[in-house]
Parts: sequence; C-alpha cells; structure tokens
Amino acid sequence: MMNKKIGVYGSIANFIAVLCFALSMLFDFHYGSYFSSMFIAFSFVLMMCGYAYFAEKEVKAAGYVSVAFSVIYAAIILLVYFAQLTTVRLNDLTEQAAILLDFQQFGLLFNYDLLGYGVMSLATFFAGLTIKARTKTDKGLKYLLMIHGVFFISCLIMPMLGVFKADSQTWIGIAVLEFWCLYFCPISILSSIHFSTCME
Repeated sequence: MMNKKIGVYGSIANFIAVLCFALSMLFDFHYGSYFSSMFIAFSFVLMMCGYAYFAEKEVKAAGYVSVAFSVIYAAIILLVYFAQLTTVRLNDLTEQAAILLDFQQFGLLFNYDLLGYGVMSLATFFAGLTIKARTKTDKGLKYLLMIHGVFFISCLIMPMLGVFKADSQTWIGIAVLEFWCLYFCPISILSSIHFSTCME
C-alpha cells in the first residue's frame, strides 16, 4: 500500500509544483520558480520510483533506468536552484561570477539546468516503456511520457549552439516554459491515476 501511495502522492506533488512554477513564471517571480523547481525534482524522483516498482518483470530494466536518470536530473536541478536561492540571492557577486552563477545571465548554471531537463526527458522516455497500456488513459500516458523524451535532443544541443544569450528576449523563454508546463501537467495527473489503479 505504501508503494502505491508514494507513486500517487509523488505525482500529485509534482502537479502542484509544476503549477506553482507556471504561475511564478507568469508573474515574473524568479525565486518562486526556483523554489518550485526544486520540488518538481523531489516529486519527480518519487514518480519514477513508482514506475520502476510497478513495472512488469520484462520491463524492469527500463524502470531502473528511469530512476537512475531521475536521480541525475534531480541532483543537477537541486544544485542549480539552491545556488540561486542562496549564493546568488544573498551575495554581491562580481560581474564574472554573476555571468557564471546567475541563472538570469544564461551562463554556466543555466546550461546545467538545460542538461538536467534533458536527462529528465530520458527518464520519462524509459518510464513510458514500463507501461503496458491496457486502458486509453494508460495509452495516452505512455505516449506523453515517451514523446517527452524528444526534449532531450533540444536540451542537449541548444546550449552547445549558444542559442540563449543574456540579451535574449525573455518572453520567448517564458513561452517555452509555459508550454512545457501545459505538456507536463497531464503527465502528473495521469501518473497519479495510473498508480492508483496498480496492483501491489
């Protein structure tokens, strides 16, 4: 019973965190988006562990891979946003340090953030492989998870191409992130439904 609860509650917490992130972005509340991003990471690991636990024997390896990638993602994201909420927020950084550490400067930590979300995409792809779609709901969830894996390519390549600069139009980034939130919220909701119907 506890395994099911971890999957269900982790998915619900993920939905709430993604929603808070979306609202923070709309209201230009950077530190709110950083804080909620940390909880997206925490809850995402719980979700992926649920997929690994409930995976049938022949797809267990895919479940384990999804957990491994989710842990890598969470580690990167927590380092990036904890730095924003502590070092960047509480200190007067030199210009060079700000270029590297301040997320709004689209420097080192921004690039790490994109890498983290690329790894997250891989985690969802492998989680999708664990689902034996017996219902329309599970079939939709499986497709959403696996298609989300495509984001890995853009998240990996864009920083290498220098797509984002400090003088980039901020509304473009916000629009992309809001689209991601709209895409990911159904994954969280359908995941909670999926886990609630799984048999221990």
